[in-house]
Amino acid sequence: MAIHADTRDDLRLFQTGQHACGYWPDRLARDLVLDPHDPRLGSIYPQALEWGFRRSGDLVYRPHCERCRACVPVRIPVDSFRLDRSQRRCWTRNADLVTRIVAAERTDEQLALYRHYLRHRHAGGGMDDHGAIEFDQFLIGQWSHGRFMEIREPATAGQRGRLLAVAVTDVTEQALSAVYTFYAPEAAARSLGTLAILHQIEWARREGMQHLYLGYWIRGHDKMDYKRRFHALEAYDGHQWRSFASHWGPISGLVADEGEAEVENR
Repeated sequence: MAIHADTRDDLRLFQTGQHACGYWPDRLARDLVLDPHDPRLGSIYPQALEWGFRRSGDLVYRPHCERCRACVPVRIPVDSFRLDRSQRRCWTRNADLVTRIVAAERTDEQLALYRHYLRHRHAGGGMDDHGAIEFDQFLIGQWSHGRFMEIREPATAGQRGRLLAVAVTDVTEQALSAVYTFYAPEAAARSLGTLAILHQIEWARREGMQHLYLGYWIRGHDKMDYKRRFHALEAYDGHQWRSFASHWGPISGLVADEGEAEVENR
């Protein structure tokens, strides 16, 4: 991958060469990447989130395409968030499920669910053959301060309930960042992607955090547009965080129940 270095103070920032866009198959993309060899990445990361960057494995990146600004960083100020009618239904519908926060350490059960999810939701997308190594490289990395939020069916006969979803979540002092969520495709009626975000918002509130970062919103993209359904949303315009509604217009014309269009936090 061709890269070109730029130095600002003592923080090295790289620009990648063009590569296939992960969101629109007919477009090319490029990214800005913080120096992956910088030993301070873990401490820099909270500030990088403020600048609209994301984490993928050990890489901290932000889209930086020549003629496209479709990827808009978004976050939820958790104290201002209120459930809408659809989200209240999702919360009530899943009141029987059990949620817990565990260490970001791969288990066989999580890996099986991850592979099952990819086969059904991303067939032919280049991730179908992901195994244990790719799981660790993509979702855990070596320096991140992550946790896994597991969502399970209720326990029966002394046995843990079936694992339905895992929300990979980065933890900083002031915020959570939703890195990636995977779930059982056959449980689509439960809207587990939405449920995971609602639980992450509650998690952030309990810990006294200010924000939940959701990655990038892309207008009209069926896997990314769902993020605008979360009221009080803020968007980063490249210089500052602003109210999503004031910058992009009011949230309107949305379906009453979002189903499972939402799958990507990236």
